[in-house]
Amino acid sequence: MRNFVIICLLLLFPMYAVPQRAPAVEVRAAWITTNWGLDWPTIGAGVEAQKEELRNILNQLQAENFNVVLFQARAQGGVFYRSQIEPMSNFFSHEGNFDPLAFAIQECHSRGLECHAWLTTYPMDKIETEFTGTTWKKKTATSMSKPDYYKPVDDRWYLDPGRPETKNLIVSLVKEIVSNYDVDGIHFDYIRYPGYPSDFPDQDSYSMYGNGKSLQDWRRDNITQLVTDVYDNAKAIKKWVQISSSPLGRYKILPEVSRNDGWTAYETVFQDAGYWMQSGKHDLVFPMMYHRKRYFDPFLDDWIANSNDRIVVPGLGVFQMDEQKWTLQDILGQMDYIRSNHVQGQAFFRAGNILNNLKGIREAIGSYYTTPAKLPPLTWLDNTIPNSPVNLRVFRTDNNTLNLKWDAPDSTKTYSYTVYASFTEKIDLNNPNYIVATGLRQNSYSFPMSVGNFGVYYFVTASDRYHNESTISPAEFFVHMDGEK
Repeated sequence: MRNFVIICLLLLFPMYAVPQRAPAVEVRAAWITTNWGLDWPTIGAGVEAQKEELRNILNQLQAENFNVVLFQARAQGGVFYRSQIEPMSNFFSHEGNFDPLAFAIQECHSRGLECHAWLTTYPMDKIETEFTGTTWKKKTATSMSKPDYYKPVDDRWYLDPGRPETKNLIVSLVKEIVSNYDVDGIHFDYIRYPGYPSDFPDQDSYSMYGNGKSLQDWRRDNITQLVTDVYDNAKAIKKWVQISSSPLGRYKILPEVSRNDGWTAYETVFQDAGYWMQSGKHDLVFPMMYHRKRYFDPFLDDWIANSNDRIVVPGLGVFQMDEQKWTLQDILGQMDYIRSNHVQGQAFFRAGNILNNLKGIREAIGSYYTTPAKLPPLTWLDNTIPNSPVNLRVFRTDNNTLNLKWDAPDSTKTYSYTVYASFTEKIDLNNPNYIVATGLRQNSYSFPMSVGNFGVYYFVTASDRYHNESTISPAEFFVHMDGEK
């Protein structure tokens, strides 16, 4: 109902009296973790109960003015959609052919949220264990066999990034999702070697495919080649599908900060994510900025310097307030740094920590996300401005609901819409206080109507799948006086 509150403020006060605390364009993302049912679902619950749980999560994110959901659609080799390639995860109910990814996309889009399918890349299932529906138990010795591109790492299997079979598997999963689902993006985590790669058992692969490169360069090239093939294949199917990942929060060693901390994307786990952006094979990057103080600000600056004008969305470790006893101010200070440096948004790991209001984080975010926000345009993919919506109508129904309806600028294309309101016939698209709602996937919007001796001008814009926004439609004036029909 926050949008309704904004409308009330809009109608009660002049525009110059409402403080502009949030930008009009900003990525506000949350990871919804399905592995182990951490955020969703309750394991063992029926389909309808699990659906209701997800609706409740999305309702809350919508109310808090989030605009992107990173929905975990693959974890440890089990998927949360109907796949012809990998088995479905046991963490959700399979009754009635339930398809969590399809359901999540539908429910996100109906709330003005984008849905990006989040895939855990290389880690697979645990060794010698299997999930029975309620517990884990040891497998029999005969079930231990795996293809030789699966490598044992500690207590689980790990796909060998140096093997063509691994790359082919991941690319096939991406093609399957992009072809069959209306996802807005494909998002990777664990697209890296394990935390201690010197022990990774890939000498056989290196001997076969190393081709004279150093082990370190070869490993980086393996991941970069996967990113390249994923990007090219996804864009060949649907150009607007955004490709992103969450590399480690520190890209490379910064000598002025720390010379030997031993935990960077490039040097430690062979993620050359800066190059992925510079070479045009990433649209967004969500670096896991789960560090404080001197390990946050300069490393975020480094990501921006290497972004090639792609979108950088630092991932904030809300969970650290629990696991590492961070304070709320640790997170809010990072949000302040992001805003003051005009970084394009933030993401939170994970949704459950936000919605459970860990140390007051949900309430605090509410003071930052006071208005809805549009998503930044993907101009390197397409920068064509769509035409404006036409035939805007505003009318009231007997139950004191105000209704807006309009026609699409082109009935053959897919758009999302932003509704604006003002006391005058002019608005500033860069001022979020004019925004009533954004990300709408339908050609209508309704909300409870405030009544008083005033009139309001309403406007609508259309945005294409690349977030390019049209100019405003012709204004439609409506008098909110009691009894007006």
